[in-house]
Amino acid sequence: MADPLISSHPGILAILAGIASFFFWLERKTRWKLFHFFPPLLFIYILPVLLSNSGVIPTRSPVYDFMGANLLPFFLTVMLLEVNLLATVRVMGKGLFVMLLGTLGVVIGAPLAFACVNAGLDPGAWKAFGALAGSWIGGTGNMLAVAQMVELDDHSLQYGYAVIADNAVYLIWLPIMLSSKNFAGVFHRFTRVPAERLEELEAAARKLTSDKGVPELRHFLYLAFLGFVVTWIASSAAGLIPSLPLGSEQPLVTASTYRILIVTLLGISLSFTPASRIPGSHALAMALVYLFVARMGAKADLSDVSGSVFWFLTGGYLWIFIHGAFLVGAARLFRVDVHTAAIASAANIGGAASAPIVAAYHRPTLVPVAILMAMIGYAIGNPAAFGAALLCRWVGG
Repeated sequence: MADPLISSHPGILAILAGIASFFFWLERKTRWKLFHFFPPLLFIYILPVLLSNSGVIPTRSPVYDFMGANLLPFFLTVMLLEVNLLATVRVMGKGLFVMLLGTLGVVIGAPLAFACVNAGLDPGAWKAFGALAGSWIGGTGNMLAVAQMVELDDHSLQYGYAVIADNAVYLIWLPIMLSSKNFAGVFHRFTRVPAERLEELEAAARKLTSDKGVPELRHFLYLAFLGFVVTWIASSAAGLIPSLPLGSEQPLVTASTYRILIVTLLGISLSFTPASRIPGSHALAMALVYLFVARMGAKADLSDVSGSVFWFLTGGYLWIFIHGAFLVGAARLFRVDVHTAAIASAANIGGAASAPIVAAYHRPTLVPVAILMAMIGYAIGNPAAFGAALLCRWVGG
C-alpha cells in the first residue's frame, strides 16, 4: 500500500478525535433512531478501520503505540477512582461461570469449526488453530506460548493466518459485544434474569455516578496528576518484575500484563481515598475510552485478508459464533444480564486490553470485574488452548 495521506502524529490524533467528536455531535443534533441500534461507539470504531485500510491514515504508527502504553492505563486509573469495590464484588455473582463456559466454547468450537474447513486448509493448520485459541482465551502472550507448545514457527504462513483471523474476527465481534447493550430487554427476557439482579446493577451504577458537583479547572489537573503518576509507577514497576516463562523463551506473563494489574491495584486503592470524590473523572475517562476505541479501529489491518486465508477466516467466524452460543447458553443457565455476558466474552476474545472497554460502555461499575476475568483468562489460556489444538489435530487425522 502507498504511503498514507496523513501520517504525522498530530494529524492522526486530530482524525481520531474528530471522528469521536463528530458522531456524538451528530447523535445529539439529529436524534436519529439509528443511534439507538448502532451507537456512536460503533462508528467511532469502524470509520478508522475504513480510513486506515484505504490509505488515509496508517495502520501502524508510533502514536498508536504511545496511546496503548499511556492512554489505556491513564483512563483506567481515572475510571477506577469511582469504583465501589464492595458493590463490584456483589455484582460479579455468577459472571465468572459465564466467562468459563465461554472459554469452554472456544475449546470445543475449535475442532468443530476446524472440521468444517479442514479440507481447504494446509496440513498442520491445526497448530494455527491452537495458537488462535491461546489468543482468544488469554491474549497475545498465550498465543505465542501455545505456538511454541505445538511447535508452530511464529514467522510461518500458518501463524500469519492465525494473526489475520484474530484481527478480522475481532473486527466483527467487538461491535456485536458493544451493541448488545441495546438489546438488553430481549436478552433479559430470554435469560430470565431475576429482577433483583438488575436492581443490584442499577444500585451499583447509581453509587458510581453520584453527583459530585460541577468540575472545575483544578479538578482536571488533579485527575491528570493522578492518571500520569499511576501510569508512570505502573510502567516503571512492570519493567522491573521478571516475566513468567512457560518452559520456553516466550513469556507467559509480560510487562504489559503486570502494568494493567498494577494500574488496577493502584486505581482501586485510590478509590478508597478522597480522590474518589473529584468531579469530572467519569466524563474524562469515557472521552479517553472513545479515543482509544478509534485507535483500535485504525490499527485493524485488512490488507492480507484474501486468497488462501479465506478458509481460515471462515473457520474463525464459525468458531466465534460457537463461542457466542455457549456464552448465551451460560447466561440463560445462570440467569446473567447482557452486560456481564458481553464482558465475559470480551475477557476471552479481547483480553485485558479490551474487556475494560466493553465494561466501560456497558457498566463502568464492572471494569474491575472485566480485568479480573481477563486475568483468569491469562492463567488458563495455555492449557485450555493446547487442549483445543490437540482436538483439532485429532479431527484432522
